[in-house]
Amino acid sequence: MTMANHLFSKQEYHENNMVFSPLSLYTVLSLIAAGSEGPTQQQLLSFLSSKSIDQLKSLSSQLVSFVLAGASTPPAGGPLLSFVNSVWVEQSLSLQPSFKEIVATDFKANIASVDFMTK
Repeated sequence: MTMANHLFSKQEYHENNMVFSPLSLYTVLSLIAAGSEGPTQQQLLSFLSSKSIDQLKSLSSQLVSFVLAGASTPPAGGPLLSFVNSVWVEQSLSLQPSFKEIVATDFKANIASVDFMTK
């Protein structure tokens, strides 16, 4: 994960305690890339070292499936990795059906429509 190496290489993180999940960051940026177009999508693909949305979706789907499969069958004596993935959207906004399908199929995530305006 080139993105994680780039973030870890920043000097300011070496001087402080810093914890983040490269998998979570990669997944959320991949979701954003899958739902974007034009220059925004190209910048995200470049940052994530991916050539196309199809390549990004394929890798993300494999990563998420691997982690979720491991959660149901933890290794004997090995580390257990857990992962939760969902998309939360302001209820007054609508998502394209194609993006909803990508979220459910490739990222194995649920979509929640919530009231961010008054809550």
